[in-house]
Amino acid sequence: MFTGLIEATGRIERLEPAAQGQLLRIDTPLGAELHAGDSIAVSGVCLTVTASDTTGFSANISPETLRVTTLGSMAAGRAVNLERPLRADARLGGHFVLGHVDAIGRVAMLRPDGDSYWLDVDVPASLAPWLVSKGSVAVDGVSLTIAALSVTRFGVQIVPFTWSQTTLKDRRAGDAVNLEADVIGKYVARSIELRAPREREPAELSRGPARSSR
Repeated sequence: MFTGLIEATGRIERLEPAAQGQLLRIDTPLGAELHAGDSIAVSGVCLTVTASDTTGFSANISPETLRVTTLGSMAAGRAVNLERPLRADARLGGHFVLGHVDAIGRVAMLRPDGDSYWLDVDVPASLAPWLVSKGSVAVDGVSLTIAALSVTRFGVQIVPFTWSQTTLKDRRAGDAVNLEADVIGKYVARSIELRAPREREPAELSRGPARSSR
């Protein structure tokens, strides 16, 4: 589990075909603190480290992950956000992030807003039930608060520190971004969805069996 507070950025050294999926190599000083088997979020996608050294680390990307995230469209030289998992004794400064991407969004607008920046992201309508005003969302792994919301778009404000320390400053209108909604909201939405048929059933039974007219 992650928090959406980015520890460092890295740069893709290579992304090449593997026996299944692709092999990703990222240059980052954070590699010195990683070991094979560790989890790490790469622009919001949870991956498993397969090898590491003082200059970076490698990870395999499965075919499914390539299909449902932006990793499959990246190339050598691309900067990525990096975060190691939350420690059990650490403060939770962002929100619960699993590294399981729900959808790919598109940057609609990115503009200065005072000392901060305003980001609008277009999202699939299927994501709408999981997004709430003032709720949390992870954009390329960055924990942000939804400040404006419609069925197919949300807006967030990026403070100067987050702007300077993440890859969001590199995004442009039309760019694809990984999106993960708050897992707590997803569980609530799923619970309501499953309860709805059961709540309708007693009302239907109380009417009794249908009778044919003569």
